[in-house]
Parts: sequence; C-alpha cells; structure tokens
Amino acid sequence: MKPVSESRAWAVAWLLFLAGLINYFDRAILSVALPVIGEELHLGPAAKGVLLSAFFWSYAFMQLPMGWFSDRFNLKWFYAGSFALWSLACGLTGFAGSLGVLLVMRAILGIGEAVYLPGGMKIVSLLFDTRHRGLASGLVNCGTRLGLAIGAPFIAWLVIRLGWKHSFFAVGFVSLFWLIPWLAVYPSKIPASETASAPPGWASLRRLDRSLLGLSLAHIGFGYYWYLFVTWLPNYLVESRHMPLQQAGAYAVVPYFTFSVAEPLGGWLADFLIRRGWSETRSRKTVITAAFLSSLALLVAGRTPNDDSAVLLLGAAALVGLSTGNILALLQHVAPRGEVGLWTGILNFAGNISGIVAPVVTGLLIASTGSYYPGFVVSVIVLLCGLPAYWWMVKEPKVTPPL
Repeated sequence: MKPVSESRAWAVAWLLFLAGLINYFDRAILSVALPVIGEELHLGPAAKGVLLSAFFWSYAFMQLPMGWFSDRFNLKWFYAGSFALWSLACGLTGFAGSLGVLLVMRAILGIGEAVYLPGGMKIVSLLFDTRHRGLASGLVNCGTRLGLAIGAPFIAWLVIRLGWKHSFFAVGFVSLFWLIPWLAVYPSKIPASETASAPPGWASLRRLDRSLLGLSLAHIGFGYYWYLFVTWLPNYLVESRHMPLQQAGAYAVVPYFTFSVAEPLGGWLADFLIRRGWSETRSRKTVITAAFLSSLALLVAGRTPNDDSAVLLLGAAALVGLSTGNILALLQHVAPRGEVGLWTGILNFAGNISGIVAPVVTGLLIASTGSYYPGFVVSVIVLLCGLPAYWWMVKEPKVTPPL
C-alpha cells in the first residue's frame, strides 16, 4: 500500500514539476545575462566558457552521492534543504563582483540542483505504482524542459527591466516560497518497508548490474542528443538559417515546448499499455524506441530549405521527449527497491558526460566542415545506438516489488 492518498501523491508530483521549472530558471539566468555580466566584469571568451562550465562539473559529479543520500535520508527535509541551497546560491550570485565569486556560486548551485533527478525519481518510486509511474516521471522531469522553453524570454525581459544583479535576487530569493507548500504537502513519514531494503553500500557498482549498465550506456546517447538541442539549436537558427536573434528565440520555443509536453504524454502512453496487460519493460521499451526513431526528422530538417518547414521538423525531432518519462520509470522498475536514488544518480551522471562532450564535438565538426549537418548526423547515430542497450541489456527484475 502506498503511504499517501492518490491526490496527495499527485500534489507532490506537481510540486516537483514546479521545482524543475525553477531549476532551469536558476540554471539559465547566467547564460541569458552573460553578455551584460561579461561587459561589466570585463570577461573574455575563455573566462565566459569557464564560467558556463562551472555548474556542470559540480552538478555531474554530485549525482552519485546525491543518489546515495536520496536512498537513505528523509526526502521531505533533504530535498527541501538542497532546494534552499540552490535558490540561495542563485540569489546571492547577484552580490558577485568578480569572476572568482561567480564561479563559486555556480558550483554551489550545481551541488544543490544535483538532488533534482535522483531525489525526484526516488519520491516517484515511493508514491506511485507501476501503472502511473510513467506519467508521474514525465510530469516531474518536463518542468525542466518547460523552464527552458519559457525561461529564456522571461529572464531576458527581467534582465532588461531590473538589471542582472536584481534579476538574480528576484529569481533566487523568490524561489524560496516554494518551500512553504512543499513542507505542507509532503508526507512526514514513509513506511519503513519502503526504505528498509536499502543495502549497506554501493552494491550496484560493486556487482556492475547489467540493467544499470544498459540504462547508463543508452542514456549517454540520449544525453548527447538532448544537449545538442540545448546548446546549439539557437545558434543554428541564427547562423545557418540566418534568422534574426528575436525570431530564432521564438522559433526555438517550438522544439523545446514539444519536448516538454512529450515527456508526460509518452509516460502516459506506456502506462496505458501496462493497464491493457502489456509487461512494463515491453511497453516502456516500445515507446522509447518509437521516440528515438523520431530523431530522424532532425536529418530531414537539416536538409529542408524552407525555414517554417524546418522548424516544424525540429518539433517532430523533439518527440524524442516521449522517451524520457519511460526511461526514468523503467529504471524504477528494474532497480533494487532501496537503490532507486543511487541508480538515478548514476544514470544522470552518464547523461551529463554527454553534456560536457556533445557541445565540444559539435563545435569542432562545425569548425572543420562549415556546416551543422554533420553534428546533427552524429547526434542521431549516437542516440539510436542506445536502443540495443535497452532491448538486450535491461532485463525484468528477478523479484518484482509489490505495488
């Protein structure tokens, strides 16, 4: 039996969705305000590059410890504490007057935000059964994608109106109000049976679980594709499609918004198949496969001369988002009951390796060929190479946990 009512569980899921939205606002504000910050602090391109990377290094390498902590600590307070840390780090960045202080605050932001996916998926695994985890997982994670879609224009408006320092104050400190409904809604206690099976150490790493390895290898491909979208899509529209910056920003909303809506929709589709009698692994792998194949639209978009048609095809290529809720729900299904947080941390670490590699490789390909298309081709190939890992390496758990 689940520890809370269905309505309360969904209220927690919606709060996690909102946390994801805030997560990307806090993460993206530096990128949007960077031209103004760079001018005021006299930062060159190299310094800007280091500043932009500071978040990802701490965020990526905190995934494993955050996952381990999420399996063992009371998530009502641990998630709240991490949320407060990242919000304060964002708000206090407004006081920064040098590159060194900015780097420290971005690294602290990455540490706090590292709880987002491991902690969120651990909570979903505790509050939802297998028939609803796909939708819940997709809903929780799509907050980050929606934050990307609407965050850039909103933050740009904020920076113009308030200046960069007061924009950090507003985004970071106002976010702290999220803690009020979180502490009111999240259940105070989780039954011991939900957490007692946590093993005393890094058992999955020691035994190199085949399903965990398959999920992680496949997620490297997913992360590569996603981070190409995040980092290079606006530049592609400006440099290759010769769009004005404002138009490129508006058009970029199409694939980003599509990706965000697709996440809970894909989870719901697999949940529906499960309720119709399909096995969980088969239903989720089927939707993941269909979603990954939609990436082929990116190759067509790159060869389409008409800008409007190309943007629609980029939206179709963003249907890869149908896979996300199912990737996370599949992990919850095959992970040992007490290791969901750790497994999610390992999975997200693998995906963020691609976050470091994909922008660099794509940039090198553009520099050597003078075209974005080879980068598109590589991202699709790397993504599709993940499918065999799902089908051949990720297996049904030997003992299915009770619902």
